[in-house]
Amino acid sequence: MARKKIENLSFEESLLELETIVQNLERGELNLEDSMSLFERGLQLSKHNQGKLKSAEQQINILLEKNGESQLVNFHTDETTHSD
Repeated sequence: MARKKIENLSFEESLLELETIVQNLERGELNLEDSMSLFERGLQLSKHNQGKLKSAEQQINILLEKNGESQLVNFHTDETTHSD
């Protein structure tokens, strides 16, 4: 099956492919060449997703500014607010 070009993937498609790559690499059944090829594709997918997230954050900031809202603040979950 032919793979789509990374720039044509949605965030969700890219994330799903990245998860599949990780699972394949974790199994350890691939030869070195195939592992390296998948690892490289995984890095490219990760970079693609980071760009998509950065773009979404910028769009949210623009929308907030247009509506007179303040800038985004860091989001803290229970895991990030408690120190062990």
